Amino acid sequence: MKVNYMKRLLVLLVLAAMMLSVSCSRKDTAPSVKCYNGTFVGMTENGIASFKGIPYAKPPIGELRWKAPEPVEADDGTYDATHFGKSAIQLKASSELASMNPEGQSEDCLTLNIWTADLEKKNKPVMFWIHGGAYSYGGTSDPLYDGQYLVAEHPDILLVSCNYRVGPMGFIDFSNVPGSEGYEDSCNLGLLDQIEALRWIQRNIESFGGDPANVTIFGESAGAGSAAILPVMPMARGLFKRVISESGSIALTYSREEAKLFTELFMKEAKAKTMQDLLKLSQEEIWKINEPINDKNNFPVRDGRIIPEDLYAAYERGESIGVDMISGTNKDECRYWIGEMGGLAAYAAAIPVLFENHVMAFEPEDVVKAKQYYKHGQGEIHWRLTEFNNDLVFRVPAQEQLLLHSDNGGNAYHYFWTFPSAIKNYGACHAVELAFVFNNPDETIFTGGNYNQELADEVQQMWVNFAKTGDPSTEKNRWPKYDSKTKQTLVLGEKIYVKENLLSRRTAVIKDFLKYRINGNYGALSFNIPYIWIVSIAVFLIIATIILIFVFIIK
Repeated sequence: MKVNYMKRLLVLLVLAAMMLSVSCSRKDTAPSVKCYNGTFVGMTENGIASFKGIPYAKPPIGELRWKAPEPVEADDGTYDATHFGKSAIQLKASSELASMNPEGQSEDCLTLNIWTADLEKKNKPVMFWIHGGAYSYGGTSDPLYDGQYLVAEHPDILLVSCNYRVGPMGFIDFSNVPGSEGYEDSCNLGLLDQIEALRWIQRNIESFGGDPANVTIFGESAGAGSAAILPVMPMARGLFKRVISESGSIALTYSREEAKLFTELFMKEAKAKTMQDLLKLSQEEIWKINEPINDKNNFPVRDGRIIPEDLYAAYERGESIGVDMISGTNKDECRYWIGEMGGLAAYAAAIPVLFENHVMAFEPEDVVKAKQYYKHGQGEIHWRLTEFNNDLVFRVPAQEQLLLHSDNGGNAYHYFWTFPSAIKNYGACHAVELAFVFNNPDETIFTGGNYNQELADEVQQMWVNFAKTGDPSTEKNRWPKYDSKTKQTLVLGEKIYVKENLLSRRTAVIKDFLKYRINGNYGALSFNIPYIWIVSIAVFLIIATIILIFVFIIK
């Protein structure tokens, strides 16, 4: 018995030693990188190292609420970096999956994530992703933005994504609120957060193998709008080299006047009179206040301080020079909102309201032009008005931004995405290209499962080639620069080809309307418009007729 006991004890000791060895081995192989603000221990999955939830600024809480981000402090501690940071405050459930982040939401949300295939390899081009969400939603935890698969396919790049403040914490103008001195930045905090993240990259990315002198910012929707604004923000200069804007441009901004509504609504919901009243609010109270007004949120505000009051003029002056630029849109951008509105019937009823609100600002002769535009279109009226909105809010502003950049000697490339979703009526809607860009076919929320691997491979190679060299051409497809002479656009669909003067007649009409600075703002929609009167009268007549028939039958 004693011998057996000793044998068992020996076996247990050997097993314990083996387990300890394996444990130590796993710990030793967990990737860790020393940064200015600490050593971060990530994880390796299928050969790709990831570091998630790294703070790039001080938490914007307490005295820092509604203030510009402050740099993180030096730190020698060691921290876990295996989980995404908390999402920014927003509605707690929406089509933006980051709103349901398992880590939760918080004012303390300023974190970034990094994916790389090889920590030993140096001077990799850095691709910096800015998520979308109408400047009111979203975050990097959305599985659609998982950088694992793009980096696995293109291990010669390093991918970074960052959270930034959105909605009432990131884009609210307190300039007219009593006691708001010192809160002048409140209307554009989300953009300042992005700049602070880019500064963190300049200071730390070499430790991960990235090249701080070769950073490409890219984003979609609000992320694309951010990527379009940053090149003409003086404080962002020198922080990146290239830009890719997917379905967003400098058009997605507000004037000071437009920004007033959201502030007024927020103050009313908060029952606040002064800035001090607002600062006393708890995070839970802010959630509750934001819930009924979230869809009336601001876009970045052209305050003349952080952002130029006239962004087209800033591009025309050549303030974006020194940055290479890709910008493009999808053929059926606005059809995305069919799902957001609950179906085609609601969408078809809403888009005429949006059209008439847009043209309320137009001169009489331009109203005539706008109506001629959609009357000569094809299909039912809601599809013709969809084309008008696609051109007015998305396609033509992006083209104009690129042309102004090109006219000043900047390298500019334009694309037009036509590959459709499988979801009925969506077409090539807003955000449909994201699964292709991130090499993520399993994320079907916008594609409906309609995925072409050959197209995905080409698009990824183009984006990566651009990040590396400034030229997105591939071995299969040459992508010519976009300029005023030929306006050569790369069409990305079932086939990839170059088209000169794409949709030129429509463009010529819509270009005359850019002076009105239409931005897709639906927070202040008026229902005191002819379309509503006509519909209301028609409904009244139908009801009256039914009543008369019923009365006649009874008699």
